Amino acid sequence: MAMEPQNPVEWLVFQTMLWTWPLYAFGALYAVGPILGWALGGFVALVLYLGPIVRNDLQPTGPIPAVIWAWIGCMLAMLFILWIGLANWSFSPSQVIRSSVGWAKGWALMALFPLVGAAFPIRRLILVRGHCMVGLCTLCLLPLLLIAPLLGLPERLYTSPLKILGGPGSEYFAVFFYSIDPSNMSPRWQFFAPWSPFAALLGVTTVIFALEETVPKWRAIGVAAGVVMVLMSKSRMGLVGLVICPIAPRCLAVLAYRRSWQVISIGTIVLTLLNGPLLRSAEAALRSFKEARADSTRVRETLGRIAIERWQQEAFWFGHGRVAPGSHLVEYMPIGSHHTWYGLLFVKGALGFLALAIPLLWQLTLALSDTMTSSRGMLPLGVLLVFLLMSFGENIEIEVYLFWPSLILLGIHAREIEAGSVR
Repeated sequence: MAMEPQNPVEWLVFQTMLWTWPLYAFGALYAVGPILGWALGGFVALVLYLGPIVRNDLQPTGPIPAVIWAWIGCMLAMLFILWIGLANWSFSPSQVIRSSVGWAKGWALMALFPLVGAAFPIRRLILVRGHCMVGLCTLCLLPLLLIAPLLGLPERLYTSPLKILGGPGSEYFAVFFYSIDPSNMSPRWQFFAPWSPFAALLGVTTVIFALEETVPKWRAIGVAAGVVMVLMSKSRMGLVGLVICPIAPRCLAVLAYRRSWQVISIGTIVLTLLNGPLLRSAEAALRSFKEARADSTRVRETLGRIAIERWQQEAFWFGHGRVAPGSHLVEYMPIGSHHTWYGLLFVKGALGFLALAIPLLWQLTLALSDTMTSSRGMLPLGVLLVFLLMSFGENIEIEVYLFWPSLILLGIHAREIEAGSVR
Protein backbone atom coordinates (compact mmCIF):
# COMPACT_ATOMS: atom_id res chain seq x y z
CA MET A 1 0.00 0.00 0.00
CA ALA A 2 1.51 3.36 -1.09
CA MET A 3 0.59 5.14 2.15
CA GLU A 4 2.26 2.62 4.41
CA PRO A 5 5.53 4.01 5.84
CA GLN A 6 8.44 2.35 4.05
CA ASN A 7 11.13 2.79 6.69
CA PRO A 8 11.34 3.40 10.46
CA VAL A 9 11.88 7.15 10.10
CA GLU A 10 8.80 7.55 7.93
CA TRP A 11 6.83 5.51 10.45
CA LEU A 12 8.00 7.67 13.36
CA VAL A 13 7.25 10.92 11.54
CA PHE A 14 3.81 9.72 10.44
CA GLN A 15 2.85 8.37 13.86
CA THR A 16 3.97 11.54 15.61
CA MET A 17 1.74 13.57 13.32
CA LEU A 18 -1.23 11.25 13.88
CA TRP A 19 -0.83 11.61 17.64
CA THR A 20 -1.00 15.43 17.52
CA TRP A 21 -4.34 15.74 19.32
CA PRO A 22 -3.70 13.01 21.95
CA LEU A 23 -0.30 14.55 22.69
CA TYR A 24 -1.98 17.94 23.02
CA ALA A 25 -4.45 16.45 25.48
CA PHE A 26 -1.48 15.46 27.66
CA GLY A 27 0.20 18.85 27.21
CA ALA A 28 3.15 17.07 25.63
CA LEU A 29 3.46 18.69 22.20
CA TYR A 30 6.07 21.22 23.29
CA ALA A 31 8.24 18.44 24.68
CA VAL A 32 7.78 16.01 21.79
CA GLY A 33 8.93 18.41 19.04
CA PRO A 34 12.47 18.98 20.36
CA ILE A 35 12.85 15.34 21.42
CA LEU A 36 11.91 14.19 17.91
CA GLY A 37 14.22 16.71 16.25
CA TRP A 38 17.28 15.84 18.32
CA ALA A 39 16.60 12.08 18.20
CA LEU A 40 16.30 12.06 14.40
CA GLY A 41 19.22 14.50 14.05
CA GLY A 42 21.39 12.19 16.13
CA PHE A 43 20.21 9.26 14.04
CA VAL A 44 21.31 11.11 10.89
CA ALA A 45 24.79 11.50 12.37
CA LEU A 46 24.87 7.79 13.28
CA VAL A 47 23.77 6.70 9.80
CA LEU A 48 26.34 8.94 8.12
CA TYR A 49 29.04 7.58 10.43
CA LEU A 50 28.17 3.90 9.94
CA GLY A 51 27.82 4.29 6.19
CA PRO A 52 27.14 1.19 4.07
CA ILE A 53 26.41 -1.15 6.99
CA VAL A 54 23.10 0.67 7.62
CA ARG A 55 19.98 -0.98 6.17
CA ASN A 56 19.16 0.08 2.62
CA ASP A 57 15.87 1.86 3.37
CA LEU A 58 17.70 4.32 5.65
CA GLN A 59 20.63 5.05 3.35
CA PRO A 60 20.91 8.70 2.25
CA THR A 61 19.93 9.08 -1.39
CA GLY A 62 22.81 11.47 -2.06
CA PRO A 63 25.07 14.11 -0.48
CA ILE A 64 23.59 16.58 1.99
CA PRO A 65 22.58 19.67 -0.08
CA ALA A 66 24.52 22.89 0.41
CA VAL A 67 21.46 24.80 1.65
CA ILE A 68 21.09 22.31 4.51
CA TRP A 69 24.71 22.91 5.52
CA ALA A 70 23.87 26.62 5.45
CA TRP A 71 21.02 26.01 7.89
CA ILE A 72 23.32 24.00 10.16
CA GLY A 73 26.13 26.56 10.07
CA CYS A 74 23.86 29.56 10.61
CA MET A 75 21.93 27.96 13.47
CA LEU A 76 25.22 27.04 15.16
CA ALA A 77 26.26 30.66 14.66
CA MET A 78 23.07 31.64 16.50
CA LEU A 79 24.37 29.82 19.57
CA PHE A 80 27.75 31.56 19.55
CA ILE A 81 26.08 34.93 18.94
CA LEU A 82 23.78 34.19 21.89
CA TRP A 83 26.72 33.44 24.18
CA ILE A 84 28.54 36.62 23.17
CA GLY A 85 25.41 38.72 23.65
CA LEU A 86 24.79 37.24 27.10
CA ALA A 87 28.43 37.79 28.06
CA ASN A 88 28.31 41.42 26.90
CA TRP A 89 25.37 42.05 29.22
CA SER A 90 26.88 40.12 32.15
CA PHE A 91 24.20 37.46 32.48
CA SER A 92 24.83 34.75 35.07
CA PRO A 93 25.97 31.22 34.14
CA SER A 94 22.53 29.82 35.02
CA GLN A 95 20.90 32.28 32.60
CA VAL A 96 23.39 31.30 29.91
CA ILE A 97 22.48 27.63 30.43
CA ARG A 98 18.75 28.34 30.28
CA SER A 99 19.15 30.39 27.11
CA SER A 100 21.27 27.65 25.53
CA VAL A 101 18.57 25.11 26.31
CA GLY A 102 16.09 27.50 24.67
CA TRP A 103 18.31 27.55 21.57
CA ALA A 104 18.29 23.73 21.53
CA LYS A 105 14.48 23.72 21.62
CA GLY A 106 14.11 26.44 18.99
CA TRP A 107 16.77 27.64 16.58
CA ALA A 108 18.60 24.29 16.52
CA LEU A 109 15.45 22.58 15.25
CA MET A 110 15.41 24.97 12.27
CA ALA A 111 18.47 23.06 11.06
CA LEU A 112 17.82 19.56 12.43
CA PHE A 113 14.45 18.94 10.77
CA PRO A 114 15.56 20.04 7.27
CA LEU A 115 18.62 17.80 7.76
CA VAL A 116 16.32 14.86 8.54
CA GLY A 117 14.27 15.51 5.40
CA ALA A 118 17.40 15.77 3.26
CA ALA A 119 19.20 12.73 4.68
CA PHE A 120 16.45 10.12 4.95
CA PRO A 121 14.22 8.83 2.12
CA ILE A 122 11.04 10.36 3.56
CA ARG A 123 8.29 10.82 1.00
CA ARG A 124 6.19 13.96 0.63
CA LEU A 125 2.95 12.02 0.59
CA ILE A 126 3.55 10.89 4.20
CA LEU A 127 3.55 14.53 5.33
CA VAL A 128 0.61 15.42 3.09
CA ARG A 129 -1.58 12.57 4.34
CA GLY A 130 -0.47 13.22 7.92
CA HIS A 131 -1.78 16.79 7.75
CA CYS A 132 -5.08 15.59 6.32
CA MET A 133 -5.51 12.97 9.04
CA VAL A 134 -4.82 15.54 11.75
CA GLY A 135 -7.43 17.65 9.98
CA LEU A 136 -9.92 14.80 10.29
CA CYS A 137 -9.38 14.71 14.06
CA THR A 138 -9.87 18.48 14.16
CA LEU A 139 -13.21 18.23 12.33
CA CYS A 140 -14.35 15.42 14.63
CA LEU A 141 -13.65 17.58 17.69
CA LEU A 142 -15.21 20.66 16.16
CA PRO A 143 -18.73 20.22 17.70
CA LEU A 144 -17.23 20.00 21.20
CA LEU A 145 -15.08 23.08 20.64
CA LEU A 146 -18.02 25.07 19.30
CA ILE A 147 -20.42 24.18 22.07
CA ALA A 148 -17.93 24.69 24.93
CA PRO A 149 -18.42 28.49 25.28
CA LEU A 150 -22.19 28.13 24.84
CA LEU A 151 -22.30 25.71 27.77
CA GLY A 152 -20.08 27.95 29.88
CA LEU A 153 -17.28 25.40 30.02
CA PRO A 154 -13.92 26.79 31.20
CA GLU A 155 -11.52 28.24 28.68
CA ARG A 156 -8.51 26.36 30.05
CA LEU A 157 -9.10 22.77 31.11
CA TYR A 158 -5.79 22.21 32.86
CA THR A 159 -2.04 22.67 32.62
CA SER A 160 0.07 19.56 32.21
CA PRO A 161 2.64 18.68 34.91
CA LEU A 162 5.13 18.56 32.01
CA LYS A 163 5.49 22.33 32.44
CA ILE A 164 8.32 21.48 34.87
CA LEU A 165 10.39 20.82 31.72
CA GLY A 166 10.44 24.57 31.17
CA GLY A 167 9.39 26.66 28.22
CA PRO A 168 8.36 30.16 27.12
CA GLY A 169 5.18 29.97 29.23
CA SER A 170 2.61 27.70 30.85
CA GLU A 171 0.27 28.08 27.85
CA TYR A 172 2.55 25.72 25.91
CA PHE A 173 1.57 22.92 28.28
CA ALA A 174 -2.07 23.93 28.76
CA VAL A 175 -5.17 22.37 27.20
CA PHE A 176 -7.80 24.87 26.04
CA PHE A 177 -11.34 24.65 24.76
CA TYR A 178 -11.27 28.29 23.61
CA SER A 179 -10.19 31.74 24.76
CA ILE A 180 -11.96 35.08 25.08
CA ASP A 181 -10.83 38.00 22.96
CA PRO A 182 -10.54 40.93 25.42
CA SER A 183 -11.23 43.47 22.67
CA ASN A 184 -14.79 42.27 22.04
CA MET A 185 -15.32 39.48 24.63
CA SER A 186 -16.10 36.93 21.93
CA PRO A 187 -14.67 33.38 21.86
CA ARG A 188 -11.85 32.42 19.56
CA TRP A 189 -10.23 29.03 19.27
CA GLN A 190 -6.58 27.96 19.28
CA PHE A 191 -7.09 24.22 18.65
CA PHE A 192 -3.80 22.50 19.55
CA ALA A 193 -1.72 25.71 19.49
CA PRO A 194 -0.99 27.93 22.51
CA TRP A 195 -2.80 30.93 20.99
CA SER A 196 -5.15 31.73 18.12
CA PRO A 197 -2.92 33.49 15.52
CA PHE A 198 -0.51 30.55 15.76
CA ALA A 199 -3.41 28.16 15.16
CA ALA A 200 -4.46 30.18 12.12
CA LEU A 201 -1.06 29.76 10.48
CA LEU A 202 -1.18 26.04 11.25
CA GLY A 203 -4.51 26.05 9.45
CA VAL A 204 -2.97 27.77 6.43
CA THR A 205 -0.21 25.15 6.41
CA THR A 206 -2.82 22.38 6.54
CA VAL A 207 -4.55 23.84 3.47
CA ILE A 208 -1.26 24.09 1.56
CA PHE A 209 -0.37 20.46 2.25
CA ALA A 210 -3.93 19.23 1.60
CA LEU A 211 -3.95 20.77 -1.87
CA GLU A 212 -1.15 18.33 -2.77
CA GLU A 213 -3.26 15.32 -1.74
CA THR A 214 -4.18 13.06 -4.66
CA VAL A 215 -7.17 11.38 -3.00
CA PRO A 216 -10.19 13.74 -3.29
CA LYS A 217 -11.72 12.66 0.04
CA TRP A 218 -8.57 13.40 2.03
CA ARG A 219 -7.94 16.62 0.08
CA ALA A 220 -11.42 17.90 0.95
CA ILE A 221 -10.97 16.97 4.62
CA GLY A 222 -7.61 18.71 4.88
CA VAL A 223 -8.75 21.89 3.13
CA ALA A 224 -11.94 22.05 5.21
CA ALA A 225 -10.04 21.58 8.47
CA GLY A 226 -7.47 24.23 7.57
CA VAL A 227 -10.09 26.79 6.59
CA VAL A 228 -12.04 26.12 9.80
CA MET A 229 -8.89 26.68 11.87
CA VAL A 230 -8.24 30.01 10.15
CA LEU A 231 -11.82 31.27 10.48
CA MET A 232 -12.37 30.15 14.07
CA SER A 233 -9.06 31.61 15.21
CA LYS A 234 -10.30 35.05 14.04
CA SER A 235 -6.76 35.98 13.09
CA ARG A 236 -6.12 38.71 10.53
CA MET A 237 -2.74 37.19 9.70
CA GLY A 238 -4.38 33.83 9.08
CA LEU A 239 -6.88 35.33 6.64
CA VAL A 240 -4.07 37.01 4.70
CA GLY A 241 -2.13 33.74 4.63
CA LEU A 242 -5.16 31.76 3.48
CA VAL A 243 -5.40 34.00 0.41
CA ILE A 244 -1.70 34.46 -0.41
CA CYS A 245 0.17 31.31 0.56
CA PRO A 246 -1.79 28.66 -1.40
CA ILE A 247 -2.51 30.90 -4.40
CA ALA A 248 0.77 32.75 -5.01
CA PRO A 249 2.85 29.63 -5.88
CA ARG A 250 0.21 28.49 -8.37
CA CYS A 251 0.03 31.92 -9.95
CA LEU A 252 3.81 31.95 -10.28
CA ALA A 253 3.73 28.56 -11.98
CA VAL A 254 1.14 29.82 -14.46
CA LEU A 255 3.17 32.95 -15.15
CA ALA A 256 6.13 30.79 -16.13
CA TYR A 257 4.42 30.05 -19.42
CA ARG A 258 5.26 32.47 -22.24
CA ARG A 259 1.67 33.41 -23.02
CA SER A 260 1.11 34.45 -19.46
CA TRP A 261 3.48 37.36 -19.89
CA GLN A 262 1.18 38.73 -22.58
CA VAL A 263 -1.67 38.58 -20.09
CA ILE A 264 0.51 40.37 -17.54
CA SER A 265 1.25 43.15 -20.02
CA ILE A 266 -2.43 43.70 -20.69
CA GLY A 267 -3.19 43.50 -16.98
CA THR A 268 -0.49 46.06 -16.21
CA ILE A 269 -2.04 48.52 -18.66
CA VAL A 270 -5.48 48.04 -17.12
CA LEU A 271 -4.10 48.45 -13.59
CA THR A 272 -2.34 51.66 -14.64
CA LEU A 273 -5.61 53.10 -15.88
CA LEU A 274 -7.35 52.09 -12.64
CA ASN A 275 -4.44 53.10 -10.41
CA GLY A 276 -6.23 55.86 -8.51
CA PRO A 277 -9.38 53.94 -7.50
CA LEU A 278 -7.40 50.78 -6.73
CA LEU A 279 -4.90 52.63 -4.55
CA ARG A 280 -7.67 54.30 -2.57
CA SER A 281 -9.42 50.95 -2.13
CA ALA A 282 -6.20 49.30 -0.97
CA GLU A 283 -5.56 52.07 1.56
CA ALA A 284 -9.12 51.75 2.88
CA ALA A 285 -8.76 47.96 3.16
CA LEU A 286 -5.44 48.31 5.03
CA ARG A 287 -6.96 50.86 7.39
CA SER A 288 -9.92 48.56 8.10
CA PHE A 289 -7.54 45.63 8.60
CA LYS A 290 -5.59 47.53 11.25
CA GLU A 291 -8.68 48.90 12.94
CA ALA A 292 -10.17 45.42 13.26
CA ARG A 293 -7.93 44.92 16.30
CA ALA A 294 -6.55 48.39 16.90
CA ASP A 295 -5.10 47.64 20.35
CA SER A 296 -3.15 44.67 19.04
CA THR A 297 -1.82 46.69 16.12
CA ARG A 298 -0.74 49.52 18.43
CA VAL A 299 1.09 47.16 20.81
CA ARG A 300 2.89 45.36 17.98
CA GLU A 301 4.00 48.59 16.32
CA THR A 302 5.22 50.01 19.62
CA LEU A 303 7.13 46.82 20.45
CA GLY A 304 8.81 46.94 17.07
CA ARG A 305 9.76 50.60 17.39
CA ILE A 306 11.26 50.14 20.85
CA ALA A 307 13.16 47.02 19.77
CA ILE A 308 14.70 48.79 16.77
CA GLU A 309 15.66 51.89 18.74
CA ARG A 310 17.30 49.94 21.56
CA TRP A 311 19.07 47.60 19.10
CA GLN A 312 20.61 50.52 17.21
CA GLN A 313 21.62 52.44 20.31
CA GLU A 314 22.70 49.65 22.69
CA ALA A 315 23.65 46.36 21.02
CA PHE A 316 24.12 46.57 17.26
CA TRP A 317 26.15 43.44 16.45
CA PHE A 318 25.28 40.82 19.10
CA GLY A 319 22.06 42.11 20.64
CA HIS A 320 20.90 42.02 24.24
CA GLY A 321 21.04 38.22 24.65
CA ARG A 322 17.45 37.95 25.89
CA VAL A 323 14.09 39.70 25.58
CA ALA A 324 13.51 42.54 28.04
CA PRO A 325 10.45 43.26 30.19
CA GLY A 326 7.99 45.68 28.63
CA SER A 327 6.14 48.54 30.32
CA HIS A 328 2.43 49.32 30.50
CA LEU A 329 2.85 51.11 27.15
CA VAL A 330 3.08 47.69 25.46
CA GLU A 331 0.80 45.94 27.96
CA TYR A 332 3.88 44.42 29.64
CA MET A 333 4.74 42.35 26.57
CA PRO A 334 8.49 41.58 26.39
CA ILE A 335 10.60 43.77 24.12
CA GLY A 336 11.82 41.51 21.31
CA SER A 337 8.63 39.43 21.10
CA HIS A 338 5.81 39.30 18.52
CA HIS A 339 8.13 39.72 15.53
CA THR A 340 10.94 37.42 14.45
CA TRP A 341 13.07 40.06 12.71
CA TYR A 342 12.72 42.80 15.33
CA GLY A 343 13.24 40.13 17.97
CA LEU A 344 16.42 38.90 16.30
CA LEU A 345 17.81 42.42 16.06
CA PHE A 346 17.04 43.11 19.71
CA VAL A 347 18.15 39.75 21.12
CA LYS A 348 20.95 38.70 18.74
CA GLY A 349 21.77 41.85 16.82
CA ALA A 350 22.63 42.28 13.16
CA LEU A 351 24.60 39.02 13.07
CA GLY A 352 21.66 37.04 14.39
CA PHE A 353 19.42 38.69 11.81
CA LEU A 354 21.78 37.56 9.04
CA ALA A 355 22.04 34.05 10.51
CA LEU A 356 18.35 33.49 9.77
CA ALA A 357 18.06 35.63 6.64
CA ILE A 358 20.84 33.86 4.69
CA PRO A 359 19.52 30.25 4.73
CA LEU A 360 15.89 31.36 4.54
CA LEU A 361 16.50 33.48 1.43
CA TRP A 362 18.58 30.67 -0.08
CA GLN A 363 15.76 28.18 0.48
CA LEU A 364 13.24 30.68 -0.87
CA THR A 365 15.32 31.20 -4.01
CA LEU A 366 15.42 27.43 -4.61
CA ALA A 367 11.66 27.16 -4.19
CA LEU A 368 10.95 30.13 -6.46
CA SER A 369 13.21 28.89 -9.26
CA ASP A 370 11.84 25.35 -8.98
CA THR A 371 8.24 26.58 -9.08
CA MET A 372 8.99 28.36 -12.35
CA THR A 373 10.02 25.07 -13.97
CA SER A 374 8.17 22.37 -12.03
CA SER A 375 5.10 21.86 -9.88
CA ARG A 376 7.48 20.27 -7.37
CA GLY A 377 8.34 23.71 -5.98
CA MET A 378 4.81 24.90 -5.20
CA LEU A 379 4.39 23.16 -1.84
CA PRO A 380 7.75 24.26 -0.36
CA LEU A 381 7.19 27.77 -1.69
CA GLY A 382 3.81 27.90 0.03
CA VAL A 383 5.40 26.70 3.27
CA LEU A 384 8.12 29.35 3.03
CA LEU A 385 5.50 32.05 2.46
CA VAL A 386 3.81 30.90 5.69
CA PHE A 387 7.16 31.15 7.48
CA LEU A 388 7.71 34.67 6.14
CA LEU A 389 4.20 35.75 7.12
CA MET A 390 4.60 34.18 10.54
CA SER A 391 7.94 35.92 11.05
CA PHE A 392 6.25 39.34 10.89
CA GLY A 393 3.81 38.57 13.70
CA GLU A 394 5.35 35.77 15.76
CA ASN A 395 8.71 34.57 17.06
CA ILE A 396 9.27 31.71 14.66
CA GLU A 397 11.84 29.86 16.74
CA ILE A 398 9.45 29.11 19.62
CA GLU A 399 6.85 27.70 17.22
CA VAL A 400 9.06 25.18 15.43
CA TYR A 401 7.78 22.40 17.71
CA LEU A 402 4.51 22.39 15.73
CA PHE A 403 5.82 23.41 12.30
CA TRP A 404 8.45 20.67 12.15
CA PRO A 405 6.73 18.70 9.31
CA SER A 406 7.11 21.79 7.12
CA LEU A 407 10.81 21.95 7.92
CA ILE A 408 11.20 18.28 7.00
CA LEU A 409 9.53 19.12 3.68
CA LEU A 410 12.13 21.81 3.00
CA GLY A 411 14.83 19.18 3.47
CA ILE A 412 13.00 16.80 1.14
CA HIS A 413 12.74 19.52 -1.50
CA ALA A 414 16.45 20.33 -1.21
CA ARG A 415 17.22 16.61 -1.64
CA GLU A 416 14.96 16.41 -4.71
CA ILE A 417 16.71 19.39 -6.31
CA GLU A 418 20.13 17.92 -5.50
CA ALA A 419 19.16 14.58 -7.03
CA GLY A 420 17.94 16.33 -10.16
CA SER A 421 21.18 18.29 -10.51
CA VAL A 422 23.23 15.13 -10.10
CA ARG A 423 21.35 13.47 -12.93
